Amino acid sequence: MLPFSFATTAQIICEIGASQRLAELCRERGAQRVLIVTDPGISTLGLLGDVLPGFTRADVTVEVFDQVVADPPEAILLAAVAQAKALKAQLIIGFGGGSSMDVAKLVALLAHPDCSQALAEIYGVGNARGQRLPLILVPTTAGTGSEVTQISIITTGETSKMGVVSPLLLPDLALLDAELTLGLPPAVTAATGIDAMVHAIEAYTSVLKKNPLSDLLAREALRLLAANLDEAVHNGGNRQARQAMLLGSCLAGQAFANAPVAAVHALAYPLGGHCHIPHGLSNALVLPHVLGFNANVAAPLYAELAPLVLGQQLRTGSAMQQSEQFIGALADFSERSGLPMSLRDAGVPLDMLPTLARDAMLQQRLLVNNPREMTEAHALAIYQVAY
Repeated sequence: MLPFSFATTAQIICEIGASQRLAELCRERGAQRVLIVTDPGISTLGLLGDVLPGFTRADVTVEVFDQVVADPPEAILLAAVAQAKALKAQLIIGFGGGSSMDVAKLVALLAHPDCSQALAEIYGVGNARGQRLPLILVPTTAGTGSEVTQISIITTGETSKMGVVSPLLLPDLALLDAELTLGLPPAVTAATGIDAMVHAIEAYTSVLKKNPLSDLLAREALRLLAANLDEAVHNGGNRQARQAMLLGSCLAGQAFANAPVAAVHALAYPLGGHCHIPHGLSNALVLPHVLGFNANVAAPLYAELAPLVLGQQLRTGSAMQQSEQFIGALADFSERSGLPMSLRDAGVPLDMLPTLARDAMLQQRLLVNNPREMTEAHALAIYQVAY
């Protein structure tokens, strides 16, 4: 067995309705002043409506920063840090999708009273130092797995992003509550669910850090996600299906936090940066085409995953034949969910493809994990097929 290291969130609560105990969980950690980091949509949907009264009952001061946007820029993060410092916050809660949780991770770090580092100093792997404030992450989508990953992505320019990677970003607690996902529209449910499936698949085939623990988590994540995605999309009030999706997303997050993602994400990121396509949908658009490219090398691994997605519908055959069925089944999820099936349908200009391919090559930290080496010419060809 090859040596490996595995790190994850210290505590996970997976329970329908658990978010109503959020104030108590803060008090248990000795916090009297709490900042909740979220986005305007959470406020509009009233998802904090059942949560905030608990803070009054628990005699805990709480403020809400609700200005997080998709692909959050540095200015938004720094505004949240300023509010946390003004409050003298003793605990940070990230409440929302991946962007809100990513911002909350860095607020907990940068708003700590003893923090002496500027934001620019902590970008990269292992550059964050010192301590952070206690941190609780509460996902309201079943997709990013950010509640169990040690990375935060921030937009640093018009189309550029940078990441902070550090064990300090792993929260003290991840709270999974299906009640918070009931209002998600079908398209968002589908795209974020497929994003989580990509995390599981890429972790299972990751070249450099694939390990027995990440494999177990990736397989169970994919089983849960594949079994519940259609129900969550088409019958969004099914709490059990929603809870299973949250758990599947969390397990996939644990997997890819330790066995990193690869070319699907590398080709998805430029679609978000240049065309402002949501991350989950970007992944869904390129997923079958990247897996088709990888199949010459990765077919045996895809064949191992195929029964988890297809069940009894999987036909016997060679590893390549089962791999093809697997890839087709993943594309079918997008089609059944009503997502765009091509880059053209998603509004990507044809003349943008060379730029996308060039920028995908900048994601070498991801491409090194891919089971098959990918060049810029390969990336362009995949975008063209996806078009």
